[in-house]
Amino acid sequence: MIPAATRGIAIVSGILFWYPLAGVSFQFLHYLLGLRALGFRVFYVEDSARWVYDPETRQMTPDPRANIARVEPLLRAHGFGDAWAFRGAYPGGACFGMTPAQLQALYRDADVLLNVTGAQELRDEHMQIKRRLYIESDPFGSQVKLAQGDAELRNVIDAHDTWFTFGENIGQPDCLAPVDRTWLPTRQPIAVDLWTPQPSAADARYRTITTWHNDGKDVRYRGEVYHWTKDREFRKIVAIAAQRPKQRFELASDADASSRGELAAHGFEHCDALSVSNDHARYRAFIASSRAELTVARDQYVRPNTGWFSDRSACYLAAGRPVITQHTGFDKHIPTGRGLFAYRTLDEIAAAIDAIESDYPTHSEAACELANEYFAAEKVLTSVLTRAGL
Repeated sequence: MIPAATRGIAIVSGILFWYPLAGVSFQFLHYLLGLRALGFRVFYVEDSARWVYDPETRQMTPDPRANIARVEPLLRAHGFGDAWAFRGAYPGGACFGMTPAQLQALYRDADVLLNVTGAQELRDEHMQIKRRLYIESDPFGSQVKLAQGDAELRNVIDAHDTWFTFGENIGQPDCLAPVDRTWLPTRQPIAVDLWTPQPSAADARYRTITTWHNDGKDVRYRGEVYHWTKDREFRKIVAIAAQRPKQRFELASDADASSRGELAAHGFEHCDALSVSNDHARYRAFIASSRAELTVARDQYVRPNTGWFSDRSACYLAAGRPVITQHTGFDKHIPTGRGLFAYRTLDEIAAAIDAIESDYPTHSEAACELANEYFAAEKVLTSVLTRAGL
């Protein structure tokens, strides 16, 4: 049953249609469900001059119809079938979902915009929205660019009135990121009811889902390069599979044939990430059927000690699946050692596996407890809205 709106109108914006795979879809669905549970009438809007990304061709395209067809059923299934809009604000771009007139009225009447990932560029019409919150999911790169005088990014960020970041250490003495404003820490909200825990098979895999390689987002700061791509980090831990023959390890990714061979040589199984992420039910089943998540974090999150934590890892926790992930400083804010483990070395990964396998039910239950205490959507979003003065 959808509750009646009591707190006004909220718009969530981001990359739901731009990148229409399941991990991103759930990231934004959690915001929509959480805000609705808090009493808002909630809309998802993408109104951008960017062309969208076609995951089949890995190319940008001005035609969003295939992407909309992937995502719209999920929105409709959760009660947002008439509460979304995609408008291509580029030559020849069309408006889908809401009409242009409805969209203009929404901007006039809305109480708050949550610009999640900061992907929605704000034009004059968006400035009618009473409050505009910038919610950054990828810390460090933007702080460095601002410090280096990126005027375009500064204009984007300055169009908002409050700034949040998944880098919960940003602005702290032990974080290397430069700061020029008050960044408020936050994390991914999770609608925990979407991730009902199920029993785990003893031979289930330690696994995760990822993009294997990225180009173009490395950052140079104070004479050092901070990398964005994850393949560099996975290569540091693949030896764990050979060291742990009693466990099975699997990576869902878009790795090329050579890299898949490299993973196999170390004992990692592999499956195609697109086949998992193309279907929302299959994506949830992939997480639910895992033994635990074993994953990495990007160098840009790790070396600067940003305190970042993955939205996908939060879903694993909500599904009752323990998480072993690379240390970014998040353990200052979220307790580790039961259901969640931060590592720097292979020995620490091995110790985490030993702990999980010695008492799996306890660590599975602890994972759920962490999700409910630290990531439940109503709690996370109440904190965001309260600190924004809403």
